[in-house]
Amino acid sequence: MQKSSFWKVGHTPTLLSAFFYFDLSFMVWVLLGPLAILIAKDLGLSAAQKGMMVATPLLAGALLRIAMGVLVDHLKPKKAGLISQLIVIGGLTWAWLGNLGNYQSLLTLGVILGVAGAAFAVALPLASRWYPPEHQGTALGIAGAGNSGTAFAALFAPSLAIAYGWQNVFGLALIPLGVALAVYMIYAKDAPSAPPAKSLVEYLHILKDKDAWWFMFFYSVTFGGFSGLASSLAIYFNSQYGLSPVTAGYFTAACVFAGSLVRPMGGRLADRIGGIKALSMMYMLAAAFLLIASFGLPSAISAVIVFTLAMLALGTGNGAVFQLVPQRFRKEIGVMTGLVGMAGGIGGFYLASSLGYSKQLTGSYQLGLSIFASLAIIALLGLSMVKARWRTTWGSAAMTSAKI
Repeated sequence: MQKSSFWKVGHTPTLLSAFFYFDLSFMVWVLLGPLAILIAKDLGLSAAQKGMMVATPLLAGALLRIAMGVLVDHLKPKKAGLISQLIVIGGLTWAWLGNLGNYQSLLTLGVILGVAGAAFAVALPLASRWYPPEHQGTALGIAGAGNSGTAFAALFAPSLAIAYGWQNVFGLALIPLGVALAVYMIYAKDAPSAPPAKSLVEYLHILKDKDAWWFMFFYSVTFGGFSGLASSLAIYFNSQYGLSPVTAGYFTAACVFAGSLVRPMGGRLADRIGGIKALSMMYMLAAAFLLIASFGLPSAISAVIVFTLAMLALGTGNGAVFQLVPQRFRKEIGVMTGLVGMAGGIGGFYLASSLGYSKQLTGSYQLGLSIFASLAIIALLGLSMVKARWRTTWGSAAMTSAKI
């Protein structure tokens, strides 16, 4: 099948609905990041507490992706997504009308926002099951471009918080979420060829496969770097260069938009040249730019440029990973999306929290950034170790029409 036939296969309304649902879910997932400067000022939070506050939704979302992956295979993606959206809407209503006057209540909210982060385990299988192997990278790249929601949070949340109060931002977020729910219910449809549901024990059997662990590690670096930076850059620009919350949000949005918009390009690139080659290049670039950033940059503009380049590499890498996963685990795509997505969220939690502790303990972000750059180098070495086996077994021309 020719690549030009992509829009003639699959189900475009479901693909775009999955993207929209994913996009606004991710906007909510990282909402505490752009608001952290104002919240920390009102509540007197330390650098470590700020880091943990923005990292908690990432960890909660990571762990909840396992449960959501199970729901996807048992209830089908559309119903699982409906449950997720209703929980998030209820949680935001509580946050808007309740009392978020202390650090503990913000951590509780972070756990609830983690449900929005688990949307990853719904949107990708919802789209993936409609498309053949040679179009998996492109389809999952488009659905996964919902990462751009993190940029909307950085772009609008600080100015809305200054105008209406940061707690009212949670209420305002209910408006676009309601629109997304309506679009989802009208246009999204489950694919007719969904694999049969498995028991929880059968899901755990996947963890006996070493390839599952490799994919989890690879995504913990690409998506972990993306989500960790998306949640932390507003704090970074404010503390490192003294930027106002609104300006720091704009700078963060520029970096995040770059990383999210290239995810479809990453999937497309992987479809054309192979996921292994695309991912290898991205790890090299991400490691280089994160190391440059770790030494401290002389101005906020130079920092934006370097972090944007790092996010471009990480975002492209996200698309490349999910060109490979459906080839290896097509029948288990629901649970593998949950497992791999969980690892990505854990990577983001580690980066966001480590940046906060690095700042508090050493006075700079160098240690946190340099260690994560080292993880990208380790991922590159790991990919080099497995690529020959992958290309001669499940990724061989006899097994799949996709390029590996």
